Amino acid sequence: MDNRAEVREFLISRRAKITPRQAGLPAGSNRRVPGLRRSEVAALADVSIEYYSKLERGNLAGVSAGVLDAIARALDLDDAERAHLFDLAKAADGSGALERPRRRAAKQWKARPSLQWILDAVGEGPAFVRNGRLDLLAGNRLARAFYHDVYADPQRPPNLARFQFLDRAAYRFYPDWEQAADITVAILRTEAGRNPHDKDLHDLIGELSTLSEEFRRRWGAHNVRHHGSGVKRFHHHVVGDLTLAYEGLEMVEEPGLTLTLYAAEPGSPSQQALRLLASWAATQEAEAGLGSGAETGSGAGSGSEPAAVRALSAE
Repeated sequence: MDNRAEVREFLISRRAKITPRQAGLPAGSNRRVPGLRRSEVAALADVSIEYYSKLERGNLAGVSAGVLDAIARALDLDDAERAHLFDLAKAADGSGALERPRRRAAKQWKARPSLQWILDAVGEGPAFVRNGRLDLLAGNRLARAFYHDVYADPQRPPNLARFQFLDRAAYRFYPDWEQAADITVAILRTEAGRNPHDKDLHDLIGELSTLSEEFRRRWGAHNVRHHGSGVKRFHHHVVGDLTLAYEGLEMVEEPGLTLTLYAAEPGSPSQQALRLLASWAATQEAEAGLGSGAETGSGAGSGSEPAAVRALSAE
């Protein structure tokens, strides 16, 4: 990934979003840019126009933390955008391990048995581990049932970004598809700034850019975000609508991985739906373990529904 191009496009896109009024500057007349001029950003950051122009051309090598902070203030960057700017500067520094390509792991990451025990102990909601590329690396039974469509293709590792943009089932699963798509791309853009030499990430971005206009448009916006907590709506093909709160926890022992937990409000229809989903998941696993050769776990509509789910559908 071209770091200089990333820096240039990110700074230009942030500058275009800030109006003179927001920056406390007179709007004037005959403005030819949608946001601030380079000279205005330079003045707000207390650096020369020549120096800021060099930075905006993509040359962040050697820039000090103080200058980065000043630019972040001038562009009114939020916490995620400021962190992304610092990540871009680290990647451009040209010293130490930052410039060396990240070594591709010899084998796919696998959860420690103890971590899987902990995930399985979470019985009331989906719990899973993902990386910055949005690969689903490990999960409890409810997570596998919840993301049944994401796991549907046994030939490819489950990936939330690929599902979001390349699978029509995503439009059903995410009632707020546009918002979910924005979040997905912002997470990938953040990861690209943090790990610019991740070849697997490059390959994923190239695939999505080639196959999805919706992805290309969002990727070009250079939006980033910290995705820690909130509430999302879903529509599962077995139990219907769910509104779930989520918390994303960084894993200290596994830098770069996030443990995500979903939960429903106690006593809500969504909590009942999760319990029905757990019943369906148990039935699926029991049928798969019979050794009859029936393919009960592949495809969005495969497998029989447990009696509790059938009863709900009949109401």
